[in-house]
Amino acid sequence: MFIRQEQPADADAIREVHRRAFAKPATPDAPATDGSLEANLVDELRAEGDLLPQLCLVAVEEGLVVGHVAMSRALLDDRPAALAALGPLGVLPERQGAGVGSALVHATLAAADTLGVRGVVLLGHPTYYPRFGFGPAVDHGITPPQDWGTAFFMLRTLGGWGDGLRGAFRYAPAFERLDP
Repeated sequence: MFIRQEQPADADAIREVHRRAFAKPATPDAPATDGSLEANLVDELRAEGDLLPQLCLVAVEEGLVVGHVAMSRALLDDRPAALAALGPLGVLPERQGAGVGSALVHATLAAADTLGVRGVVLLGHPTYYPRFGFGPAVDHGITPPQDWGTAFFMLRTLGGWGDGLRGAFRYAPAFERLDP
């Protein structure tokens, strides 16, 4: 597996990764989803210039994009902040559980740290992301835009964290338009 920055020519493959990664059949508790919500989100973030290209990475195996991680701009108290938002993170279903997602998260966090990003925020599964050093964002004074629960809204501080980053977190506008 090779991890590299996404390129413009990867857009269709990235869309397919997210569409397939997030497609779910209907269950008694939830309707079926086709993965288009996450795929469209990445497209909108890219079109609006809110993706951080140096931190949006693809995993490639035998010339095929098998995974993608998006990182986008974020606001703190309605001002640009040295924070980034991780997500979505998608891996083709047949490659899930093989370490592709973990490799993408480790690589994007390392790149973010190198570029001086002070912290990375995400809304994610509380049993998956703590292995990468994520914990409740509210423990650091970063509050979520909605009441998702402290276990799901997480922050990973990076080398330049320091003091003073506190406030209300806001994702890029494309996130605010999500209608699940």
